[in-house]
Amino acid sequence: MNILIAPDSFKESLSAQKAGEAMRNGIAGMPGKWNIQILPMADGGEGTVDALINATNGNLHYTEVYDPLMRKVRAKFGILGDGKTAVIEMAAASGIELLDSEERNPWITSSFGTGQLISAALDIGCNRIIMGIGGSATNDGGVGMAQALGVMFLDKSGKSIGHGAGELSKINRMHLQGMDARIVTCEIEIACDVTNTLTGPNGASMIYAPQKGADKKMVQQLDTNLKHFAKLVKEQLYRDVDTIPGAGAAGGLGAGFLAFTRAVLKPGFEIVRQETKLDDRIQWADLVITGEGKIDFQTQFGKTPMGVARVAKKYGKPVIAIAGTLGEGYQELYNLGFDAIFSIIDKPLSLKEALLTAPQLLERCARSCIRLYLSKQ
Repeated sequence: MNILIAPDSFKESLSAQKAGEAMRNGIAGMPGKWNIQILPMADGGEGTVDALINATNGNLHYTEVYDPLMRKVRAKFGILGDGKTAVIEMAAASGIELLDSEERNPWITSSFGTGQLISAALDIGCNRIIMGIGGSATNDGGVGMAQALGVMFLDKSGKSIGHGAGELSKINRMHLQGMDARIVTCEIEIACDVTNTLTGPNGASMIYAPQKGADKKMVQQLDTNLKHFAKLVKEQLYRDVDTIPGAGAAGGLGAGFLAFTRAVLKPGFEIVRQETKLDDRIQWADLVITGEGKIDFQTQFGKTPMGVARVAKKYGKPVIAIAGTLGEGYQELYNLGFDAIFSIIDKPLSLKEALLTAPQLLERCARSCIRLYLSKQ
């Protein structure tokens, strides 16, 4: 029997690869002949680098960049098996998890380090970049990223502005003459599942800045600064980035990519699906098992298990989902392609216990799933 195990990570506990291995171990102990493939998956957020380099036999690279507060930090990115495609998670350089809670302040945080990761990939010879833009600590419209790539943002006196969203209101002119020429011919795909515009009620500042440390007054000023930035982009670069769905992703980094590169925004799971050749693997399988840390009604909105289930149903394959925990509305997913959904929690446990014993819990759950599946054949 051919089984494809295609999970996302179980956050704070197991990577997608480790989760898949635990599921495989549970199944392999069952009587019978099992042909099992593990295909770590992601949706464009955390874990995308690892998933894609595993699927393509790529390699990890490390480089020194600036974090959101312009402090040096070691960050990783991947080069896929073709040797020419880089996969980058902006959170590795500009992510909120790099900051302590008291350090979070979108007025001063910068996406500069993300631009440095792009430069590092170009230095290796990459001509294509897959960029995941979830988990940002910034609200600077991608200006920091552009600064790292050589774009100059000048105030009325002709001086370069500083770093962070608080500086955007000072921009008077943008000069692209010093921008890294390699970026012009580089193919960039942005893994983006949010539809937020750059500014306004559904924009980057209003929706996401509070969780990055902004109070109500700052949120209003951040939105005003991004509107100023968008106005200049339209006037000087002839690109209207303000109202494009997804432009508000990662504190407006989506807009920055649209303004200064040839980037296109794509659903994160679809990028991973293409690069991992998920469809081919599913066609090979008799049964598909997916999962992630939490499954609830939100899983249907671009999350990995939902994506895997939809592809599996396209080819008429049964699909089981295994989750660390099941949340509100998970039953809705039965109408969207899942044949069965299980939680690994089989007795009362504290969160700490569940995280520590996750591999064993996954093994037992996967074994039970197979027993049930075989009993129905």
